[in-house]
Amino acid sequence: MNKDKSKLYRKVNTRTFNVHHNFGGDYRDTRHSNKETLEQAKGKMSAKKERGLDYTSLYRFLISKVGSDWNEVFSEAKSRLDKAEPIFALVALKENEKQDFVRIGESSYFSGLYVDHNNILQLSNPNLKAKDMKPFCPCCTHTFNGELFGTE
Repeated sequence: MNKDKSKLYRKVNTRTFNVHHNFGGDYRDTRHSNKETLEQAKGKMSAKKERGLDYTSLYRFLISKVGSDWNEVFSEAKSRLDKAEPIFALVALKENEKQDFVRIGESSYFSGLYVDHNNILQLSNPNLKAKDMKPFCPCCTHTFNGELFGTE
């Protein structure tokens, strides 16, 4: 990871009241089964689940780099991340995979991005704005690229 620049992700506060990050369920679903597996006997710990990471700063970084060379953007983003997979939540490498917007989390939406044939990072739908978006439910605060739905 690049130590000169700040990370493009942050750890979410997991101690806040009533904030759940998909905890539990790995061992508790199998502990009362009659058949004990090798993992249960040896006490295997599950290290594959990563909870409590927020990649909002990565998504804002990628949107700010629209019009730039994809190889440069990708190498900088990858050097400032723990893994490269979150980049491809927003960026489509193939034309048929691009989306106008991408839902991240419960009520956050970001512009979909794709890499064009000239290897330039582009917006999938450059005309889509927060003022054009309408919330799906009245109880949540929906945002598009960090702006409230229906605002300029």
